[in-house]
Amino acid sequence: MKNNQNKKPADKDLFKKKEPDEPEESPGYDYVKYSGLGFQMLVIIGAFAYGGYRIDKAAHHSIQWVTCILSLTGVFIAIYLVIRSIRND
Repeated sequence: MKNNQNKKPADKDLFKKKEPDEPEESPGYDYVKYSGLGFQMLVIIGAFAYGGYRIDKAAHHSIQWVTCILSLTGVFIAIYLVIRSIRND
């Protein structure tokens, strides 16, 4: 008699690529996803604006041009990340 307890799985089963589980579509899934994107945008723009404000304050600029430039940079980065996130869906 043959002993089937020591049988090894086939090679193709070992290297088979596992597909990721799809997230379940619950009623509030889109709401949570897009509100998270809004908070992400808020944090990015706020961080860049605050950094520009601190630089302008430390350099004693009469016109806050660094705040303006970094705020716009934060806006562009946030929009880029939102577009990239929406495309991946």
